[in-house]
Amino acid sequence: MPASTTPLRLSPGDVAPDFSLPNSEGGTTALSDLRGHKTVLYFYPQADTPACTQQACDFRDNLASLGAAGYAVVGISPDPASAVVKFAAEQELNFPLLADEGHHVAQLYGTWGEKKNYGRTYEGLIRSTFVLDEEGRIAIAQYNVRAKGHVAKLRRDLGLA
Repeated sequence: MPASTTPLRLSPGDVAPDFSLPNSEGGTTALSDLRGHKTVLYFYPQADTPACTQQACDFRDNLASLGAAGYAVVGISPDPASAVVKFAAEQELNFPLLADEGHHVAQLYGTWGEKKNYGRTYEGLIRSTFVLDEEGRIAIAQYNVRAKGHVAKLRRDLGLA
């Protein structure tokens, strides 16, 4: 499927698109593995970059309180599996990262599309976060989020702050 410059956007109530991707723990994670749990599914552009590291570490540092409220956290990037394994280990992440190297899942979630940076237009991953309910439906869909302060804002949105 070719990349679209105007990606489909998911909304609360939509069924989350199914996926199965390699994870940072050496296995695979599928959407069906997440059913029965509320899940924060976040898409980030590239492992081991300053903003993505800050966001991942914010999730790591808030995982206990998110978990206490019943939320699991899963990150997805277009990086190869080897990069997410290395990134998770280096940052001591306590949640799985998934490798969507062909960005097929990103396209299904509407997180792959046109970006503009420093006057340049290109196709890439749009930093986004979804909260899925226990049945795999979208409860919250947030596109074009900023890495800095995002976890704190999400915690407020979830009534946890």
